[in-house]
Amino acid sequence: MKIPPELPTSGRNRYVLLDGGTGRELLKMGAPFRQPEWSALALMEAPEFVSRVHRKYVAAGADVITTNSYAIVPFHIGQARFASEGAALAELAGKLARAAADSAGRRVWVAGSLPPVCGSYRPDLFDAAIARPVLQTLRRALEPYVNVWLSETVSSRAEMELMHEVLSGSDKPWWVSYTLNDETTTDEPCLRSGEAAGPAVVHAVRLGASAVLFNCCQPEVIGDALTAARQSLTAEPGRDGSPEGLLQAVLLGAYANAFGPQSHDAEANAGLSDIRKDLGPAQYLAWTRQWLASGAGILGGCCGVGPEHIELMREYL
Repeated sequence: MKIPPELPTSGRNRYVLLDGGTGRELLKMGAPFRQPEWSALALMEAPEFVSRVHRKYVAAGADVITTNSYAIVPFHIGQARFASEGAALAELAGKLARAAADSAGRRVWVAGSLPPVCGSYRPDLFDAAIARPVLQTLRRALEPYVNVWLSETVSSRAEMELMHEVLSGSDKPWWVSYTLNDETTTDEPCLRSGEAAGPAVVHAVRLGASAVLFNCCQPEVIGDALTAARQSLTAEPGRDGSPEGLLQAVLLGAYANAFGPQSHDAEANAGLSDIRKDLGPAQYLAWTRQWLASGAGILGGCCGVGPEHIELMREYL
């Protein structure tokens, strides 16, 4: 699929460059930071740090910056605080990202982050009845400020289907980003739920996703998942009879994390994972070049990938 003309892009070949992780950057800058609140704590106590992170990514060359709403869920801030402050915190996250994008001096989009409500990497903990009202609150608060919805770190089809339900009626494009199984136990790339990645991508596109990405997993597993996605999309009948099949209707993308593999029974939010020493900006760029060759049109970084990584990617593009 060609990049839609309304999307801000980088480089002569027109790729979309996302920002990188927020939580580790806040920690590095000395912002208020602790578990379990994680990146939400700075939003509560020192939102100027969140603005600084956004501006750093804009200066590094990001075409799309993401709202700091990932941790604005009861899993991180507690049910009582979410009930009393969740909507206001999400609105503040939207306002801060919008202000940074609007002050960029060029076209920068804001992606509204819709996170896993019941715990990252744990599809076994997903409960639609619990997650639905939380996601509805985030949607209402963020909608005035975002250009695109980004369902992040989605571990299963069921989680993706709920995101689709909650966003029903929105006139903004919807991007789905699946997280992959770091523990390679089969020949086929899989979501953390064990569901095959290729068919899961097709399912999201059939429901209306205009981009499908892979994020918050090891860079080593993403290339095969992009290939599987392309193969599955090409094999599906296209909307206009194109020989590319459904592939012509969607953008693919990737933004990996920079820490070690997370097991299927990892305790989400139990502590900070160590950052890999072999994923500095130059090494991470080598992976993104592979993803470009595998058909990615949207690139960025997740946990532990910072502005210096994005800047080098921008220079390459």
